[in-house]
Amino acid sequence: MDSGGLGGLPLVGNDLLAQRDERADAAQNRAKLLDAAARLVAEHGAAAVTMDEVARAAGVGKGTVFRRFGSRTGLMRALLDHDEHILQHGYLAGPPPLGPGAPAVERLLAYGRARLAHTLAHRDILAEAIPVEGSQRYTMPVMMAATIHVRMLLVELGVARPEVAALAIEAPLQADAVLFLTDVGELTPDEIVQQWEQLVLALTT
Repeated sequence: MDSGGLGGLPLVGNDLLAQRDERADAAQNRAKLLDAAARLVAEHGAAAVTMDEVARAAGVGKGTVFRRFGSRTGLMRALLDHDEHILQHGYLAGPPPLGPGAPAVERLLAYGRARLAHTLAHRDILAEAIPVEGSQRYTMPVMMAATIHVRMLLVELGVARPEVAALAIEAPLQADAVLFLTDVGELTPDEIVQQWEQLVLALTT
């Protein structure tokens, strides 16, 4: 089973649908707001950035920020879309071992390394953007696309019912887990990768 096409599922992102048929001036405002938000996050960390500050930095009214992104969480998710799109393209259609053409176990390990690198690069924003209550995080388009990809690789490896195994594999790669492992557990990224790969091999052999 080739997960490269993901069953025809298109690349998804939390803010991509909102960009369709966008007026030129609205697109310019969006780019200005995201540039301002990115600068503030780089300077102060995601947790310290408010909608008021983003509006001031972009030279627009606060209402413009809310109309474009809906909420602070919506703004944080929009910041993640570009890099997430690149990662998705890599595991759907990029070169092996992340993309199609490599054995399933190599693709799964490559996905984990790429996902962890993405999480580490954006962990402050991810911690702000990902819902933590109920099942919301698992129904986000980005999370669902990643879960489908992991499940398909697990099926290829002979795991008949991959639902629980897929969540177990993805959990240590999520922002809250990475924050805990690095800040409280004092693990280095290399140590997280090593232990995660041991988990994957134990679940798939």
